[in-house]
Amino acid sequence: MLAGYGAAQAVPGPLFTFAAYLGAVMDPQPNGWAGAALCLVAVFTPSFLLVLGTLPFWENLRRRPMAQSALKGVNAAVVGLLLAALYHPVWTAGILGAADFALAASAFLLLFMWKTPPWLVVLLSAVAGAKFPILQT
Repeated sequence: MLAGYGAAQAVPGPLFTFAAYLGAVMDPQPNGWAGAALCLVAVFTPSFLLVLGTLPFWENLRRRPMAQSALKGVNAAVVGLLLAALYHPVWTAGILGAADFALAASAFLLLFMWKTPPWLVVLLSAVAGAKFPILQT
């Protein structure tokens, strides 16, 4: 799961990419191409239906203060969920020592300070993990 999550973060639309990955590698049938397609449809369908259902009312709805407050609350909740997902399982399973922390901190700096493309950060992190024995403990 962590391998798929890490690879999905390197491309646009990580949630959809990760859904396809999980559909392809899951044990029960359908898996492979059919499982990937099924999981992609399952991830896209709710938001697609929501957009179709609210589109006629969107202009009226977005002007209401109550709707604006609800969206601010949803945005805050999403940030909390993402931080929880970062901590467990990513942080607890991936950061096991000082070398792991150094690699993660380097990747963070590459992303946020130097604006390195995410796919390149994932590639550099994989190479660093494979080439330096201290990172493999």
